[in-house]
Formats: sequence, C-alpha cells, structure tokens
Amino acid sequence: MPSTTRSTSEATPSTDTAAIARAYVGMWNERDDAAIPDLVSESFVMYDPGIPEKDVPGPKGEAHGREGLERFMATMTTTFPDFQVEILDMVTDDALAMYEVRLTMTHDGPLGRIPPTGRRVELRGASILRIEDGLVQEHRFHTDMTEAADQLGLSFPAILGQLPRLLVGALRPRR
Repeated sequence: MPSTTRSTSEATPSTDTAAIARAYVGMWNERDDAAIPDLVSESFVMYDPGIPEKDVPGPKGEAHGREGLERFMATMTTTFPDFQVEILDMVTDDALAMYEVRLTMTHDGPLGRIPPTGRRVELRGASILRIEDGLVQEHRFHTDMTEAADQLGLSFPAILGQLPRLLVGALRPRR
C-alpha cells in the first residue's frame, strides 16, 4: 500500500524518522528548495549515480552540502520538469529511514549534452536516509541506471535511431 507524502510546509522535522523522510520526499516533489536548511545538515552528502560531475559540489555521483543538493534538485527538475517520487514502502528506526520508491519523469530538458528525448521514464529504486538531530545527514539512492538509459532510448541498439539528433545536440555550443 503506497504511503503518501505530506507537504513540506506541513512537516515539522523532529526525531520521527518517517516524518522526516516524508518531508524530504515532499521537498523534492514540490521543488521546495527553501526547505533544504530545515531538512538537511550542512555536512549533508547524497550518493546517486545520476548526479553529474559538473555544476554540483562533489565528485560524480555525489552532491555535497545543502548547495550540492539544491543544484542537483535544479538539474533534475530542469531535465525532468514533471519528476515525482512516490514512496511505496518504508522501514525506519531512530536514525535510519529506508524506503522503496517509484520515480516518474519525462525527459523534456537537456541531460548534459543530450537533447530532450521527450520520453517518459518510470524507475524503481531504494533510498536510505541517515538522520541525526532531526536532519538528514546522508542520502543513498540505488537504482538500475541501465534501465533508465533503456527507457530514454540511450542504450544500444535504440540509440542508433537517435544518433542524428544527439550529434546535433553535441555540436551546439554550451551556454
């Protein structure tokens, strides 16, 4: 049975790890980057294979600090403007929230040098949040990135049909 997320404006982070996790997911769904200081620590680190190396503080696959999270959120919601996270199941204890998610999104913005494909993507994944003093310290997200590439038409042989479009996108100057 799917859990529902509460609006971040309704959420008051406390020591209730389930409430903190729901508020964190709500922040993503509402694009509420103003809630970041209320939900994540200054030393926050997110591990996600989709985090780009450029424009996000931290190495590829990591977002460091509140600024890193804010920049990654901006990247995701620019690339996938309808990006949504649905919590399917959650297990918590005093300092940990683990939940299974369904991500839905449409590739309507640039993905690095890859132009929008207009393709709809639905992925399942798992997140682990480590929480201390009512703030998320760490977020680890796990999913099958091959499945994402397949759904975007970016894996072999599907990519062959998109090569002309991708080449034009790669040749365009970056802003």
